[in-house]
Amino acid sequence: MKSLFKVTLLATTMAVALNAPVFAAQTEPAKDAAASSQSAFKNEDQKASYALGASLGRYMENSLQEQEKLGIKLDKEQLLAGVQDAFANKSKLSDQDIEQSLQSFEGRVQAAAQEKMKKESAESEAKGKAFRDAFAKEKGSKTSSTGLIYNIEKEGSGDALKDSDTVVVNYKGTLIDGKEFDNSYTRKEPLSFRLDGVIPGWTEGLKYIKKGGKIKLVIPPELAYGPNGVPGIPPNSTLVFEVELLDVKPAQKAAEGKTEAEAPAAK
Repeated sequence: MKSLFKVTLLATTMAVALNAPVFAAQTEPAKDAAASSQSAFKNEDQKASYALGASLGRYMENSLQEQEKLGIKLDKEQLLAGVQDAFANKSKLSDQDIEQSLQSFEGRVQAAAQEKMKKESAESEAKGKAFRDAFAKEKGSKTSSTGLIYNIEKEGSGDALKDSDTVVVNYKGTLIDGKEFDNSYTRKEPLSFRLDGVIPGWTEGLKYIKKGGKIKLVIPPELAYGPNGVPGIPPNSTLVFEVELLDVKPAQKAAEGKTEAEAPAAK
């Protein structure tokens, strides 16, 4: 039964409800509604029981909606019937039947999620290529042998960058549709990091300018986060960065200072 407990939806939702404040960000109820809710329960145990049920219900509803996006539509009435029958110890399925059904369901969800990711990844790559092709034709744009496309707004001055240098930059990062995923300007806090500690597109691209320079980078997925992506950046995304190189600290000088914050474009 231990394996069954691990795979059941109810066990999963119970774990979430008991270990995380899933709905802490919900809108506060009106005062009259709050007063009414207090009178609906005879004691704190009743209220806690209802709260747990409401939390489970909301989590289940969110889960059902996510599964529908994968093309899997569960029957909500049957789900609730299963919960009620389990509490009444009148399950229509044996423990073995339940385990087999849930294992099959888990496989369907995983297969659907992988298919969805594969489709989105292919679409992202196709749209990214079209965007890169268009940007490469813009005045001043250059394409390197690695596939990085860049447009230098200001070259800057000083020594050429080395992989071991620590750089201080302001930047804005967007997807090709203009959706912004990072911006040091709005945070009002430039970031510094060692040049060889970030994605390849940055390591290469910043070497085309010097201190005081500005550059726009259009980075193909193979020089960014590839087919895996990261939170906020879908798989096979082409990334667009506008970068301003504020300062350069050679390796020895950087080592003498404090440890710098890691860049969000880190490897």
